[in-house]
Amino acid sequence: MPPVLEGLLYYVVFLFSTSLHEAAHAWAAKRGGDLTAYRGGQVSLDPIPHIRREPFGMVLLPLLTSIVSGWPIGFASAPYDAEWADRYPKRAARMALAGPAANLLLVIVSGLLLRLGMHLGVFWAPEAIRFGYLAEGATQSSESVAIFLSMLFSMNLLLFVFNLLPVPPLDGSGVVPLFLTDEHGRRYQRFLESLPMLAWMGLFLAWELFDIVFDPIFLGAANLVFFFWTSYG
Repeated sequence: MPPVLEGLLYYVVFLFSTSLHEAAHAWAAKRGGDLTAYRGGQVSLDPIPHIRREPFGMVLLPLLTSIVSGWPIGFASAPYDAEWADRYPKRAARMALAGPAANLLLVIVSGLLLRLGMHLGVFWAPEAIRFGYLAEGATQSSESVAIFLSMLFSMNLLLFVFNLLPVPPLDGSGVVPLFLTDEHGRRYQRFLESLPMLAWMGLFLAWELFDIVFDPIFLGAANLVFFFWTSYG
C-alpha cells in the first residue's frame, strides 16, 4: 500500500476511534447527570460535533501528520461541568474511564474478527507482526480488510493504553478518584487544577515512558488474537 494511502487509512481509523472515545465520555457524563457534552451533540459517533469542538486536533494536525509521516497525531476533548465533577468525583472518574473503555471494546471486536478470519482461512498471521500489521489476506479484498482490522486493533490498543497512563491530563489521572473517598477525590482534583503545569509534565512523562509500557502489551495482545507466538519485528 502506498505510504500516503496508508496514512489516510490510519486517519480514518483515528477519526472513528477518537469520535467513539469522546462519545463514550459524553455518554458517561450524561448518565452521571452532566448534560454539557450531550447538549453539544457529542453523544454521537458522528465526527462532526467532535471536529467542531477541536478542528485542529481532529482534522488539520492528524491529516497533516498522516500525509507527511504516515501516522496521525491528534487530540480531542469532551466538555464537562467542573462544578458537577467537584460534587461527584466518582461520577467524573467513571466519565474519564469511559473513553479508554470504548477503545478497549474496539480492540476486542477487531481482535475477534481477525481471529474469526483466521479460523475461516481468510486471514493468516504474517511471519513477523508489527503495529498495524497483524494479518495477511488470501485475496486482495481480504488483504484490505486484514489491514483495516489490524490498524483498528493497533490504534485502539494504543489509545487505550496511552490514555490510561495515570498522569495528568490523561484519562488515567481522572480515574484515580474511583479509588478514593469523595472528599479525598475532590482534594485530588483541586490539586491538579491548582497546578496546570502538571499537565505539561505529565505529557512529557507519558511520551518518555509509553514505548516501554506499550511494546509488551501490544505483543501480548497480538498473541492473544492468534494463540501462538510470533516474532515482533
